[in-house]
Amino acid sequence: MNDINNSHIQHVVKEEPFRLHGMGSGPDWRIWLGLTVTTTWLVLLSLYVANGIGWTNIGNAPIQTLGNFLEGAFAPLAFLWLVIGYFLQKKELMQNTDAIKMQYVEIQKSAEQAVIQSEAIRASEMHARKQSFLQTAESVKQQLGAIAAFLFLSSQGGAGDNGQVSEERIAELWGSLNNTDPEGFSRSLLQMRFSKGERYAYKLLYGTEIRTRHTDSFIFNFERLLKNAIEADEDGLIRDALLGGAHGRLYLWMTLYKETPPADFTLGVYDFDPDTID
Repeated sequence: MNDINNSHIQHVVKEEPFRLHGMGSGPDWRIWLGLTVTTTWLVLLSLYVANGIGWTNIGNAPIQTLGNFLEGAFAPLAFLWLVIGYFLQKKELMQNTDAIKMQYVEIQKSAEQAVIQSEAIRASEMHARKQSFLQTAESVKQQLGAIAAFLFLSSQGGAGDNGQVSEERIAELWGSLNNTDPEGFSRSLLQMRFSKGERYAYKLLYGTEIRTRHTDSFIFNFERLLKNAIEADEDGLIRDALLGGAHGRLYLWMTLYKETPPADFTLGVYDFDPDTID
């Protein structure tokens, strides 16, 4: 988009300005020519009348004869000024055409500036939306980390059962959650999936009603975060980053098991020991 805008700007900048035809500070040269010819013609006509016909004879001539004389005497001047008027009108039309072209160029420049300003405003808005989303996302990640912690503790928090984590490790994960690493519990759940198999992993998420509620809550909040990420970033980079993190991978795992549970399991049916490793 920036390349397109730059090419448009260069096109407008290189546009040669229109010049109005015959623009000057004084009358057109045709007018001066007409006045000179008219004056010369009148002088010659006066000399002709004075020396050849006589002003007295002109005054005593019949009206028809006088009319024919005046028609013949001034017909060349009338034709001259008709031609001059034609060229002056043509010049004015050309000036009006050039003025319209200049207005068109200015409108083009204004349109280009409007597009640039619109893109700048849009980019500024997108930047502000991204900044606002990133600030919100940190809080949501903390919330998702807390949900993953409750889900983790529901299966690993007791003493004496299979596959439980030490209290020191749990305390370490809580400390990371409250400080700089909201995805620690999610990574721990993912590790258990790969180390203890798909069936045990399903039990971690949907083995009891409480775990199912925690899982559904995690899915609900993560999908809201994804929706806002898509609205804030048209390129999809933030969305891909969220899905590529521990919370995102845990979300994909949750939705996979919700749609297609492992063999012999039915979502919402708890007819098995939720803590045994098959």
